[in-house]
Amino acid sequence: MRFPLAVAQFAPEKTRIDANLDRIAEIIQQCSAEGVELVAFPEAIVSGYFLEGGVLECSLEAEELWERLAKRLNLSRSIDALVGFYEVSGGNLYNSAAYLQFGPGGKVIHIYRKFFLATYGVFDDERFTTRGRELGVFDSRLGRMAVLICEDVWHSILSSLAAARGAHFFLVPSASPARGFEGELIGNLERYGRMLRAVSDEHGVYCANAQLIGFEGGKGFVGGSSIVDPLGRTLAMGPMGEEALVIGEVDTDLIEIARSQLPLTADLQTAWSDIKRIVAES
Repeated sequence: MRFPLAVAQFAPEKTRIDANLDRIAEIIQQCSAEGVELVAFPEAIVSGYFLEGGVLECSLEAEELWERLAKRLNLSRSIDALVGFYEVSGGNLYNSAAYLQFGPGGKVIHIYRKFFLATYGVFDDERFTTRGRELGVFDSRLGRMAVLICEDVWHSILSSLAAARGAHFFLVPSASPARGFEGELIGNLERYGRMLRAVSDEHGVYCANAQLIGFEGGKGFVGGSSIVDPLGRTLAMGPMGEEALVIGEVDTDLIEIARSQLPLTADLQTAWSDIKRIVAES
């Protein structure tokens, strides 16, 4: 199966939910017109990232997010979207990403809550949100997906767990302030590139990383969103610090080719009972 996959990066207006939903809907509508089947948006794109005590006021329930976007869309065909937002559920606040289907039969497909909350440097996520406790692997009309929000992909154990559970597509919404200016690329963006290529190469999966841009509280988000194929090759990459819609052509046959050439995921699944034993002993 072949289909176009997109990652969108733009600067949200901090706390202005309706204005940001308007932009998200415009991009989904544009992607639908261009034949895109799935578009991924960055972490916290609905409200902006650095909200601190304002998280509660900008949090939405997942169904409300879907409904407010669906009302803004006029679609004759199905399109999927991954949207980063602050979620309120069961009295808790989460840094979440909603996998939503729009058009005929549209609905909320899956909600993933960030597992590893950043609590170093400029980050203080755990003061304002609750950590998720589940792995974000699920089935969609386009295949088996995994979601890892920002720091989640920095911990290789989550990508290995998602691969062992059968994910073929890793969607990585991020809000990563620029840091490290010694090399040709901004340091954290260069690190993302290495991590995504390594994940794709090891597990034979597609990785789509949607990066926030803009400035919040004097901190600039990096941009440079990218799509990486199962052979670890960068298919497409967005500019740094500029709004962009990055589109890459997905070919699911390449997943089988990559995994036959380097069957590391199959080895992982075969050894799983011993891995669980070692974890229990640890």
